[in-house]
Amino acid sequence: MTAMIDHIRLSQQAKDQLTQLKRKTKLTHFNEICRWAFCLSLAESSAPSVKNFRNDSPLEMSWRVFGGKYQDVYLALLKQRCVNDGLALDPETLAEQLKLHLHRGIGYLAADIELKNISYLLKKVLAPNL
Repeated sequence: MTAMIDHIRLSQQAKDQLTQLKRKTKLTHFNEICRWAFCLSLAESSAPSVKNFRNDSPLEMSWRVFGGKYQDVYLALLKQRCVNDGLALDPETLAEQLKLHLHRGIGYLAADIELKNISYLLKKVLAPNL
């Protein structure tokens, strides 16, 4: 499967939130946190709100960096979510949905006052109702 998304650019607010999350979790790369955020947003039953995010941050990553060796899995997850939400699978829609899910997931993580370290993220995944 080839990536239909070349680059991901995030807003300044998302960059600031990622910087804060990086300090809390001790994860070393933004793409690692973005993967958590993306999956957290995908797990939400509702579709993310359509917003126009300003590309006012220099933070940009390639699809390859975002997805790493599992980029095909992340693309399949994104496509399945688009199908579930009744959306097209064209490159523009996929790129927009990725951006919406990333921003929503980053916002969720940044707003979680209990998030103080990486082990909390693991607990949240393994026992989400605790």
